[in-house]
Amino acid sequence: MKKGQVRIIGGQWRGRKLNFPATADLRPTPNRIRETLFNWLGPMLPDAHCLDLFAGSGALGFEALSRGAKSVTFIEQSLPLFRYLKAQIKQLAVEDKAAVYHIDFPFNAARLFKSQNPGFNIVLLDPPFHKNLIESACTWLVKEKLLIEKSAIYIESEATLEEFSLAENWQISHCKTAGQVKYALIRTDT
Repeated sequence: MKKGQVRIIGGQWRGRKLNFPATADLRPTPNRIRETLFNWLGPMLPDAHCLDLFAGSGALGFEALSRGAKSVTFIEQSLPLFRYLKAQIKQLAVEDKAAVYHIDFPFNAARLFKSQNPGFNIVLLDPPFHKNLIESACTWLVKEKLLIEKSAIYIESEATLEEFSLAENWQISHCKTAGQVKYALIRTDT
């Protein structure tokens, strides 16, 4: 299988290369965008419980762990990427801080998390482009009650997406476009 590679750009694993299976629709977040995102998230990271909902290469979740997040839960639909993420967690010896699940979106969170609401304060939402998953994922986060008070949701989409449809009490804190990518940080008051 063809391989892809991404480098962690900050924190304890700075410079470490992640080699992942290259699959259709997989496009890891570029370094420059990740740097901007983690500058935005900086003050929140030391106490962060993150959900990397469409994990892919895991670049966002592993970057969060490298920069001091308390925990990251990776959700991935591709079996080869799920296996890679599981192996990467073991290789980095962060089994106590990271978990990975192989499941199709949308899913029943209570069933997956054994009826224990994990309470995420950072969600990394970077679904495959042109699949119209952002609005349904945001609605799902609210429905499943996965966010704790004053959370941040990072959204990455194709640049052609005109606007994000947000839940009540969600505000766009930052929004930028870089090439073919539009990305934003959303803050919640609930």
